[in-house]
Amino acid sequence: MSFSLDKATETARVLSEALPYIQRFTNRTIVIKYGGNAMVDEKLKNSFARDVVLMKLVGMNPVVVHGGGPQIGDLLKRIGKETEFVQGMRVTDNETMDVVEMVLGGLVNKSIVTLLNQNGGRAVGLTGKDGGLIKARKLKLKQSAPELKASEIIDIGHVGEVASVDTTVLDMLLQGDIIPVIAPIGVGEDGATYNINADLVAGRIAEVLQAEKLMLLTNISGLQDKQGNVLTGLNTKKVSALIEDGTIYGGMLPKIQCALDAVAAGVKSAHIVDGRVPNSILLEIFTDEGVGTLIQR
Repeated sequence: MSFSLDKATETARVLSEALPYIQRFTNRTIVIKYGGNAMVDEKLKNSFARDVVLMKLVGMNPVVVHGGGPQIGDLLKRIGKETEFVQGMRVTDNETMDVVEMVLGGLVNKSIVTLLNQNGGRAVGLTGKDGGLIKARKLKLKQSAPELKASEIIDIGHVGEVASVDTTVLDMLLQGDIIPVIAPIGVGEDGATYNINADLVAGRIAEVLQAEKLMLLTNISGLQDKQGNVLTGLNTKKVSALIEDGTIYGGMLPKIQCALDAVAAGVKSAHIVDGRVPNSILLEIFTDEGVGTLIQR
């Protein structure tokens, strides 16, 4: 009896702590970039789905944007297609783009939709092609070398960036209390299909929707200083200093830049969240401590 009472008391305490956050974020839009371990570990997948459904049930408007790089790589390997990367980006010819669209818009997207629906939500999957959601343009990489007098433009195929976002279809889904699940694929003016970095898509959608929060799930505990401590409560000035002194570098730079751009464009806050922690989204939203790096204006 004593153990049960202690457990019930702790549950009541957690709910009480969450109440002001629920009140603050009711009817607010929260864009979540879903990727990393949270997409492949079965326990974390179910934890993520329950978190998102709970957010919806308490009055928030979650919008999910997902990646799928490992799943794309696995299928390309199975069909014997060689994968080449330039500056960390997959060279995407016509055949590879077909695989990317099949995996992101089909396999991965529908598995997330199914998981959310199985946990009591109402989710609808779409790509940037649906309803003209994402207009893309071809991404042009520049490569400089000492022997070159000018930067060389490298063509990596059907890799794009966001040109514009039309939220008409998202507005309809959110008004209908449906959770949108978006694959980061856009279409160019020429009708060509482009694969776009999911962080960038999530950031731009958060900007256009003027979201309360942008949450980027990662496989690390957040932005860390040189001693390994998680940094939080950052703003543009602090982040710039961390880039200058080398604390932020490499693969974390685009993610941080995405968060900064979103905040500068009107998103209230951006969060880099450890997706390896069960219920990480709820912990970041509903508790005083959080489990990641918070960036604000």
